[in-house]
Amino acid sequence: MTMAFTVSVVAEGRFVGGGSCKHGGARRSRGTRFGLRMQETKVEGAKAVEVPTSKKLGVGIIGAGRIGQVHAENINLKVKNAELVGISSGTKKLAEVCSLENSCTPYYDYHEMLENPDLDAVCICSASNQHTDQIIAAAEAGKHIFCEKPIDTDLAVIDEALKAVRKAGVKLQVGFNRRFDCNYSRVRQAVVSGEIGTPQIFHITSRDPSPPPIEYVKSSGGIWLDCTIHDFDMARFLVGDDVEEVYALGAVNIDKEIEEYGDIDTSVISLKFKNGVIGTIDNSRRAVYGYDQRCEVFGSKGSVSINNNYPNSAVVSTAEKIQRDLPLHFFMDRYTESFVTELRDFVDCVVEDKKVPVTGWDGRAPVVIAIAAKKSYHEGRPVKLSEVDLPIPEELVGWDGQ
Repeated sequence: MTMAFTVSVVAEGRFVGGGSCKHGGARRSRGTRFGLRMQETKVEGAKAVEVPTSKKLGVGIIGAGRIGQVHAENINLKVKNAELVGISSGTKKLAEVCSLENSCTPYYDYHEMLENPDLDAVCICSASNQHTDQIIAAAEAGKHIFCEKPIDTDLAVIDEALKAVRKAGVKLQVGFNRRFDCNYSRVRQAVVSGEIGTPQIFHITSRDPSPPPIEYVKSSGGIWLDCTIHDFDMARFLVGDDVEEVYALGAVNIDKEIEEYGDIDTSVISLKFKNGVIGTIDNSRRAVYGYDQRCEVFGSKGSVSINNNYPNSAVVSTAEKIQRDLPLHFFMDRYTESFVTELRDFVDCVVEDKKVPVTGWDGRAPVVIAIAAKKSYHEGRPVKLSEVDLPIPEELVGWDGQ
């Protein structure tokens, strides 16, 4: 007689994040919360068939502003391995509206959300000056972390956050979404594959359609830490090396009120990399024709470049002119898919215990460049990054950010 029965085997408590995490001083394993959580083995005679069952990664949003709302919607609708557990905001109305729209629990204090046992990871979308406190709290609670840029504007504070991440053994990915854009990815591919030979020169154009509100400017850290930081990251990503020296020029051409807060709205920066590549980044807070995002890398065997994205490919030709519609207006339109892709990658890295594509070190490096650019502008001279960087803390020596 053939007998059939089912045996449920719960995987041992393995921490998928790649190491043990501590919570309240006690070692806590949550590796069975997601990914391959349980196996059912159906046995018929001598034949055994394993049927894996999966559980989604529980993710919470900290900060329900513009980018928090985008990430919440993407996790809820477009990231299949993830489940939105809650949304936290110090603004009660934002927390309630955003959580209602995404069918999850509102929190008015992120510490309360971190206590939720169904929470595996957080997506930090709050104001920049709150990021490090939230990273440290999440790490100490044993939660994996996706954090919007910048980690902070102070290197010593960033290092404290990185120390907490390493000590907890959780994953940290920084939200430089442009790395996940298909156009920039193709440029990177052309460089890495040797398709254009050895890189020699690069140029990035990054111009916003309009300046941010003055209230935002007051606490943004300045154009290089707020706007250009994406371009500093993209330069490192495309060239594949670290910056050695910076020379920055700037002006106030758009709004004189920006100058009152020690900032500028127009900038050209020259970068020299350790591998000898040189290049420029030009920024403006206002391009009247829309969001201007272009890039070129020139090499010994050729060049690769990308242009702006448009809402359509139509070109109107008449006896008087040839024209097309303006480029996509701002980053929410231009980089829509990249926001989804970066979160999918983060979730996959946690669930499958893979290396994150953008580490805490990748988040720290552009801040060093931005600080050097600010010093260069004020002193009117090229500045080596070694002049402004801090020594790596002993606790972080030898750590690759994974």
